[in-house]
Amino acid sequence: VVDHDAIPAACFTHPEIAMVGPTEEQARERAEKEGWTLGKSQGNFRANSKALAEGEGNGIAKVLFNKDTGKVVSVHIIGIHAADLIQECSNAVAAGTTVQELSMMVHTHPTLCEVLDEAFKGAVGMSAH
Repeated sequence: VVDHDAIPAACFTHPEIAMVGPTEEQARERAEKEGWTLGKSQGNFRANSKALAEGEGNGIAKVLFNKDTGKVVSVHIIGIHAADLIQECSNAVAAGTTVQELSMMVHTHPTLCEVLDEAFKGAVGMSAH
């Protein structure tokens, strides 16, 4: 069975855009219909040393998650190498990984994946920026 919410998509624009899962509006509607609370956390490329070294500080990674279970519902990324970064998020959606679990996983420093790390940590109140 294919979980269509776990299939990533990417647009090779400048900056790149990538997403997995429903839009924020769709996720909000789903949460309301199913009776759970939608959480949102964001990481910024402007706070990432690798993005700044590349001259690409514009961009965000937004994580939408079920506040009751912690499971990642969707992720939207706008920024350098968004199409590469979305894979971790697609795997998280497919596996039912929680923001609590993701916030405790090590992300290589200094790399762009730390933008996601910041969003995961922010979801559980551990944000550094």
